[in-house]
Amino acid sequence: MTVLLYDRGRKLMEKSGIGRAMLHQAKALEENRIHYTKNEKEECDIVQLNTVLPDSAFQAVKAKVEGKKVVYYAHSTKEDFRNSFIGSNLFAPLFGTWIRFCYNLGDIVITPTPYAKKLLAQAGVKPPVMALSNGIDLEFFQQELGSRRAFREKYGLSEDKKIVISVGHYIERKGILEFARLAKDCPDVQFIWFGYTPPNLLTHKVKKLLREHPDNLLFAGYVPMEELRDAYAGADAFLFMTHEETEGIVLLEAMAMKIPVLIRDIPIYEGWLEDGQNVYKAGTQEEFSRRLDGMLGGSLADLTEEGYTVAANRNLKAVGEKLQAVYGHLLREKLMSGRNLYENINYHRLVFADNKWGRDLRAKSEARLGKERA
Repeated sequence: MTVLLYDRGRKLMEKSGIGRAMLHQAKALEENRIHYTKNEKEECDIVQLNTVLPDSAFQAVKAKVEGKKVVYYAHSTKEDFRNSFIGSNLFAPLFGTWIRFCYNLGDIVITPTPYAKKLLAQAGVKPPVMALSNGIDLEFFQQELGSRRAFREKYGLSEDKKIVISVGHYIERKGILEFARLAKDCPDVQFIWFGYTPPNLLTHKVKKLLREHPDNLLFAGYVPMEELRDAYAGADAFLFMTHEETEGIVLLEAMAMKIPVLIRDIPIYEGWLEDGQNVYKAGTQEEFSRRLDGMLGGSLADLTEEGYTVAANRNLKAVGEKLQAVYGHLLREKLMSGRNLYENINYHRLVFADNKWGRDLRAKSEARLGKERA
């Protein structure tokens, strides 16, 4: 069995959670000795996709025509597209239609959480949807490997300075505006935001914030993973004020690094992150301020070990084992069905398209179908 981890869009996504998820999938397969390739020309049984870019949709259609199974990762929903980039609210309905088309090309759709799974069902995604975490690389994100000293020296911060960090794109959905307001309310605390978004994608409010922000708020930009690990090790709290997510890989990273975590109380975390048990939650700006003060001042209990347990349960070895089960199911399904997508009326026009590409695909489909029937 060979899995094609299609990653042509990796360069566009490498500074995002999707890019991180693609790296995690490769390592999860390696840890479970599942053979994979990133070479589209190499023969494979399963095609695994992670983006909703047009080339990924094309690869899904091509795989279907050639009788291969498609695993489509659903990292995006219409809900988390809103309040992101300039014009995102206007185009959210169109985006929802497009991603539904893409995900419906999969034989199975994988999304990180039960909450995201529910959103996809409501959006009209037809294939079976499985909730499976993007996972966390526990070999890399270890508190002992981070350098608190290196982090604080780089930013000229004393050992006793209280530091709060967050990680994400410069978008309103991530809670960047509220993060800045909290910094203004806590002038004695240093706030640092890691991440980057091209200026031409930013909304007016975010652009204004980047120009005019409190003195104790630093926008550090995108940094290498090793430096981010140092930041987790050197900060006193991780603040995740996002309004909508499908999971939040950086949140898992923070918990793996055993840093106190404060998140927004939103539906995605119900059932796996509990307020006062493994993280702290807040709903309003006042609650965030009060909870953060308690965490930094020591009046709230340390939940870092409990948070680490949540992250550890989502280690890449365990994720890979579940992916292996998915692949096995898809291949058994293929053998039992004994049919080729060439026979599927939904792709009739595509396969029989009156052009060289369509004729070539038809020839491949007929050849594969003949082997399956032999």
